[in-house]
Amino acid sequence: MKKAYVFPGQGSQFPGMAKDLYENSASAREMLEKANEILGFRITDIMFDGTAEDLKATKVTQPAIFLHSVVLAHCLSELTPEQLNEKGLEPYAPDMAAGHSLGEFSALCAVGAIRFEDALRLVSIRATEMQKCCEKIPGAMAAIIGLVDEQVEQICMGCDGIVVPANYNCAGQIVISGEQTSVEQACSLAKEVGAKRALMLPVGGAFHSPLMEPARQELGKAIAQTEILTPSCPVYQNVSAKGETDPETIKKNLLTQLTAPVRWTQSVKNMLEGGAGYFMEIGPGTVLQGLVRRIGGQAEGLTICGVSAL
Repeated sequence: MKKAYVFPGQGSQFPGMAKDLYENSASAREMLEKANEILGFRITDIMFDGTAEDLKATKVTQPAIFLHSVVLAHCLSELTPEQLNEKGLEPYAPDMAAGHSLGEFSALCAVGAIRFEDALRLVSIRATEMQKCCEKIPGAMAAIIGLVDEQVEQICMGCDGIVVPANYNCAGQIVISGEQTSVEQACSLAKEVGAKRALMLPVGGAFHSPLMEPARQELGKAIAQTEILTPSCPVYQNVSAKGETDPETIKKNLLTQLTAPVRWTQSVKNMLEGGAGYFMEIGPGTVLQGLVRRIGGQAEGLTICGVSAL
């Protein structure tokens, strides 16, 4: 049975995140203090003692989730078999990995494709440029529940303006993204053809849509200058939904991630077809565990778990 490690994206942050890691692991403390230096502010103060509102600031949210996930993965790799057994965990040895949106950077770092310092800088640039883009080009997102992928795709194509599928989360659950009026139009059309829900999301921009092009260009410059290494296992990237190990392919997919949809449903299906029977969500939150359960259905012998603290 192969092990698949998955890493969460934006929205999974919580007050006090990673504080236990900082207090109980010398190497975690070293990594987090290094992060403070790289970012130029003490993000750990906000992660440990800030409010939920403090953690919503874009320059904090994405690096905080990345740090929690990557530092936790590092700590898991340091535990002895006895310590892991006490916690009911398998030895840290992923056969494949994936991350949802921002989580893809965590996954790539956790399996050695991007060095920690480089990955954190990319995540910081990503957060900053996405925020700038949201302020300059207002957009919206909405969750469409109860329609098949093709229906949602056809609805988006039939709308005025820009609206596209942004997150293929699981069967019957797609997030769309684009111009405010276009997203609202798509929600109305979705309800007309039988969607169970068409819910506008409380976000400040149109992530994973063409409206993120300015941010993609700026992040792309940084990615182009970053050395990508061969990961220790295949990483199923959002853009292709395929397990990638070639550094140039990984870089090419990262360059287009901000304006392309997150193909999470397809990624998990491909991991299952590749032999994954044990999925562990590493990082804050439990969202991905729920999505994997829905995608995996009644797959025989499928184990799904998560870890957010040691």
